[in-house]
Amino acid sequence: MVVGKATRKVVCTSFANGRRHDFRLFKESKTRFLPGAEVKADTGYQGIHRFHRNAVLPRKKTKRRPLTREDKEYNRRVSSSRVLAENVIGMIKRFKIVADRYRNRRKRFGLRFNLIAGICNFELDC
Repeated sequence: MVVGKATRKVVCTSFANGRRHDFRLFKESKTRFLPGAEVKADTGYQGIHRFHRNAVLPRKKTKRRPLTREDKEYNRRVSSSRVLAENVIGMIKRFKIVADRYRNRRKRFGLRFNLIAGICNFELDC
């Protein structure tokens, strides 16, 4: 799901049947961003720099290299800028279509999810 920074609206969605990693779904959907746009993603999108140069990811610690104080401050700044998109995702999860197991027809999942995203976008306008 792509959320616009200025409007906080859902711009683009992509789905797949079954369990699929977010980054794999991103690659298969062929979603592209404007070259000057800044993309803020979570740590599950390691390797997005190959697709978009202006991607901002939090830094991860390893077993042998813990995060420094500067890295922790950087991660705090990145997460505070991503909180608007996370709030929109939480708003969609309130409808329980993503939070729980979807038990209806799989064929209609995309339509229903896009309708819920439209309701959330409309709610943000008011």
